[in-house]
Parts: sequence; C-alpha cells; structure tokens
Amino acid sequence: MKGWDLSDPFEAYRRLEGQLTVDFVGEEIPLILRHADVRDAAMDWQRFSSDAPFRVPIPPEDGVRRVRQIPIELDPPKSQGFKELLRDTFGAPRKPEYADRIKALVERSIAQILDSGPFNVIDEFALPLQGKALAQLLRMPESEANAWQAWGTSVFQDDTGYSEDKGQGLEAYILDQLEQTRDEPGADFFSWLNTVEHEGCKLTEDEKLGIALLVFAGGRDTIISMVSFCFVYFANHPQSLVDIRENPALERTALEEFVRIVSPLSHIGRVCPHATEVHGVSREEGERVSICWASANRDDAIFTDPHTIDIARQRNAHMGFGYGPHMCLGSIHARVLLRSVIATMAAQIGEITLHESIPKWEDWKAYRRQIGCERLMVSVQSRLA
Repeated sequence: MKGWDLSDPFEAYRRLEGQLTVDFVGEEIPLILRHADVRDAAMDWQRFSSDAPFRVPIPPEDGVRRVRQIPIELDPPKSQGFKELLRDTFGAPRKPEYADRIKALVERSIAQILDSGPFNVIDEFALPLQGKALAQLLRMPESEANAWQAWGTSVFQDDTGYSEDKGQGLEAYILDQLEQTRDEPGADFFSWLNTVEHEGCKLTEDEKLGIALLVFAGGRDTIISMVSFCFVYFANHPQSLVDIRENPALERTALEEFVRIVSPLSHIGRVCPHATEVHGVSREEGERVSICWASANRDDAIFTDPHTIDIARQRNAHMGFGYGPHMCLGSIHARVLLRSVIATMAAQIGEITLHESIPKWEDWKAYRRQIGCERLMVSVQSRLA
C-alpha cells in the first residue's frame, strides 16, 4: 500500500518456531511470536513478570525516568488493585456523553482540514487531536493540550532515541501540576491523584508520578500512528469511505482491523523471575523475553489472509491493545476516538490525495518494521464540495 509498508517482518522467524533472539541495544531477547504462545505468555505473570521497573519497554527506559510506571510495571494482585482504582477515569469513555464530546472534537478537527490544501497529518492533525482528546479523558481544559503538543510524538524520545531531557521535562510538568492542585483541588486528573486513597492510604509521590507518566506516555505515539494510518488507507482505498458511510457497522470492524494490521506497539518485555526455556532458548533468572503483539496479529493460524486488510473482518481476535492482566486501560478511550475519526472521515471526506509519506521505522538488525510516519502530507477534499 502506497505510504505504508504492510509486509510482515516476522514471517521468516515464525518458521524457526520462535527460536530467535534479537539484539536490542546489547541485550539478546527471544521473541514470542505465535498468537497462542503470546496469549499464554501474557497470562502467565508468574513465569513472565512485569514487576520490573524500566524493563517492560524494549529497549528499557531506566535512562529517561526514575520511577516505575503504574500499573504496567507491577504484577497481580498489585497491578489489578491500581487498575481498579483507575477504572473511573479510564471507564469514562463508555458513557454516551463522553463519546459525544469526542465526536464533536473530531468533527471540528476534520472541518478545519477540508479543502485547505496540503498539510502534514502528523503535526497539524493527529498530534493536536491526540492531545485534545487526552484533555477530555483527564478532565482538563482543552487549551492544556497546547503545552503537550510541544513534546512531539513521543514523551521520551527525540530524533536520536531516548532523551533524558524529555523525560525530566515530563516529570517536571507532572510534579508542577500536582503541586498546583494540592491546596485547591478541582475535578481534574491531578487533583484526583492528590486526593484518592488506595488501600486506605493516600498515594505516595512516586505512585502519583508513576501513574501519570504512563498516562502521558502510553497512548501518545500509538494513537498518532493509528490516526495517520486512517489517512493513508483511505487515500489508497477511497471506495472504503463510501462503504463505511453506507454501512456504519463497518466503523467498528474497520477500527479493529486497522489496530490489528498496524499493531502500533510491536511488543512488550517481561522478566523471568526463575530460569526457564522459551522455544528452545534458555532464560536465566532476571533475563527478559518479548511478547510480540505485532507478530501474533499476523498469525495465519488465527487470521485468514493475515496480511490483507479486510474492513469487514469478523471475529477479529487481535491483541493490538494487549491481553491478560495488562490489557491496555486506555483501549476504551482509543476505540472511541478512532471510531469517531473513521466515521467522521466517511461522512465528510470525498477524496484524500497522498503527496508525501516518510516512514517511521522500528529498525533493528534482525527486522525492520514501519510503526508510523515521520511526515505525512495529504490534501483532503470535502464530500459536499
């Protein structure tokens, strides 16, 4: 597809039955690739633990933050206790009024780009939309997203990789927000962090910081990547806009198919508390494995024609939002936002012209995989023009 490489970089590795290790910045890590194996590993936290500060992301993030992200870097039952605590915030997108606010935001955003000439989807649409939608989730003024937009598509990385300065900047912002709301709490997320109790006690400063770091890091580049993919796909398949407009049930199936095929988070790390073996690869205590969502989502044992996009695909058992105890808390919000993007594009857009696409690669010696666009220039024609 023009503008996005949909080839499967893991296909050859699957033929090795998972006996593959990849060098991630000097650390050899075996990949768990098959859908069934990924599902089982994600559930088996006693064997593959998340209780590993900084080491759940691959590569590790010990150089850009000083506290563990909560709840993703905890095991059950501790992780589940924090997830339950966060359920009110991250469950809000289930409410019809929340979906209505997101729909209005998306409609305003798309109205601004119609018939306006070429623009960069990343900087001028996806990034500001992600921030404004996050402001809705965190019950903060939409104007606050202007400050977040300056961080770029990743809160921890710049053009050269992980950035200590960016990590420190994010931490300083969070601590400042917590301080501002300490004496005069409002209805916003930071006020809630200062006042909520967990197991009969107020949250510690590290717990508040760890939760907030994950909130700002977890759904940023992934959302931006997914929104960008919508523009690329519909530029290449304009008839799909008509099909979705005439059959709104396709909004949901198209959303799930896009998440499956893009899999914006390729994989996630787990640490072995005890020596074990993964498809013939020995792991010592403290060594890591990779649970590879992107590979599982192209498994031909589960998906018919797994490398083909079928916006009407049924029974889509993808794991683009993870699986098991650490299923993404933000997946409800992401689905509401992305479905609204797809529906509004179908309703308002007649044609998308793709002018330039500069891929964003996840590039290792063993594989190379597109995870987004560095730059995406398009023009959008109104359906009603």
